[in-house]
Amino acid sequence: MKQPVIQPNSQPTSALMLRETASQTAGPYVHIGLALAAAGNPTRDEEIWNEMARPDAEGEHIEVVGTVIDGNGDLVRDAFLEAWQADANGDYQADYDLSKPFNSFGRTATTFDHGSEWSLTTIKPGSVKHPSGQLMAPHINLTLFARGVNIHLQTRLYFDDEAEANAQCPVLSRIESPTRRQTLIAKREEVEGKVRYRLDIRLQGEGETVFFDF
Repeated sequence: MKQPVIQPNSQPTSALMLRETASQTAGPYVHIGLALAAAGNPTRDEEIWNEMARPDAEGEHIEVVGTVIDGNGDLVRDAFLEAWQADANGDYQADYDLSKPFNSFGRTATTFDHGSEWSLTTIKPGSVKHPSGQLMAPHINLTLFARGVNIHLQTRLYFDDEAEANAQCPVLSRIESPTRRQTLIAKREEVEGKVRYRLDIRLQGEGETVFFDF
């Protein structure tokens, strides 16, 4: 009997991929290669790190800070995060160039110092259009890597002083529970005359942050 021919690409990619094992979590290796200062290693001349906006960048300059908390309520002191955001005009800067006033991409990490906070120095992003054509509220996309997290987690940071835009955002409005939506809203603070937003990311349990399957 003639066997059926399996056509190329007839199986979903997920069925063809090797499954991750427990040894394939982020561990310390992400820090060793991508967060040299946090790992206690000498830095390179050109480093992608947490200063996404220089003082001469256009827009409202802000600092974004937070912690990462596990299911037991303990601080995760060696989490690694990547940030991706639009500029003040709502445009993503695709090319990374340290000579530019602003870059859309940045990295940060929690550490054993300074309250185990991660931080970004950036500008408040402008609104970006959703594929539906609606404007999304200003936000920063965050990807999180950590020990015990086999597949990186995707979430977003929105701003609590953008209430009208948040209420109309086609992404936030898909989250039915108002309580769950609040896990994505960073709280505005003013520290020494500077604007700062705080978002604590909870990996599990009560108040667990909303994560997206992008």
